[in-house]
Amino acid sequence: MCNIKIIENGIYLPKKQVKNNELEKYLNLENGYIEKRTGIKQRYYCIEESIEDMALNAVNNIKNILKEKDIGLIITATTSTDKIMPGISNYIQKKLDIKSCICLDILAGCSGYINAFDIAKLYITSGKVDKALVIGVDKLSQVIDKDDIGTAIVLSDGAGATLLGKIDEEKEYKVNITATGKGNEILTYNYGENLYMNGKEVYKYAVTKTIENIKELLKNSNLKLEDIKYIIPHQSNLKIIKSIASRLHIELNKMYIDIENKGNTFCASIPIALYDINKENLIQKGDKIIFLGYGGGLNTGSILIEF
Repeated sequence: MCNIKIIENGIYLPKKQVKNNELEKYLNLENGYIEKRTGIKQRYYCIEESIEDMALNAVNNIKNILKEKDIGLIITATTSTDKIMPGISNYIQKKLDIKSCICLDILAGCSGYINAFDIAKLYITSGKVDKALVIGVDKLSQVIDKDDIGTAIVLSDGAGATLLGKIDEEKEYKVNITATGKGNEILTYNYGENLYMNGKEVYKYAVTKTIENIKELLKNSNLKLEDIKYIIPHQSNLKIIKSIASRLHIELNKMYIDIENKGNTFCASIPIALYDINKENLIQKGDKIIFLGYGGGLNTGSILIEF
């Protein structure tokens, strides 16, 4: 059990929308190829915004965030930052005019938001901080080879932010975060180079390790999939999400999916989906939700949280 709550979420998507027909023309692909392969119809590219600006815009879309002076921790998950020091979290602290707090940027691949969320939970429940700001942000348009079909048709830019706080009422919370270094060359990014992804191997990893992870999470929670209202997965690729649902023997509508109009935003995908599912009023008090992250590292993580 735990005593944290999600207070509010904010997201930011750049203004430039890149439709499939634009990429299909550039890459000499037949009409409909991209949606058939990925489930994506459009993605977003930054024109002028820095990755710090995207993160800040997501944070500022949380109502009354400037009045939140008791934020004791800001933690940002990213894979594509181009500034090592000061970090994105320090930038947010400065812009929010928070005099003193803990600031962390973490690199844990596409599963980074899961890691960041759980770290924030541990700080809150230990009594070290009252509130925490968890951010997932990636600017992937700057790290892809525009001629590489495997990445160019999938990846997108975006940011999501979640404000966490204490709650007196006990709520279900379980976590299963793991990583393996073996085979991690299938998804890599070195600063100054293009992101590399071996699509076939990433697919194999994603549809096996995630199943193992969720089954172990449920076993440790003494719960079944029937007890879960939604799984919010990393929005990697619709084919991967469909395969995960099939191997878990659940209906696809139990997986919350918003990749169609957002693309794969790596660390931002789960907080963006969390914002969307709340906007649609699909979660009620007492519902149990699983966040599922997977990707570079190779990192795999899931969090079961009761709302």
